[in-house]
Amino acid sequence: MIELVRSNDPVLLSFVAALLKDSGIEHFLADGYMSILDGSIGAIPRRMLVEAERADEARRLLRDAELGHELSDPL
Repeated sequence: MIELVRSNDPVLLSFVAALLKDSGIEHFLADGYMSILDGSIGAIPRRMLVEAERADEARRLLRDAELGHELSDPL
């Protein structure tokens, strides 16, 4: 899996997850429990991961939604 977005913003992560789901792109939110363990102070950002085969499609989807600046590796 490839990291698509790294953020502490739950609204952004929820929106990205909805975009990916609507496009049929499998995704996984990593580090959610670690963020809870740190007391939700934002020390550990959560990461949205996608399958490597669909990473380019997911990046294009976020750019089309004007979220390109949020990409971990904008390429």
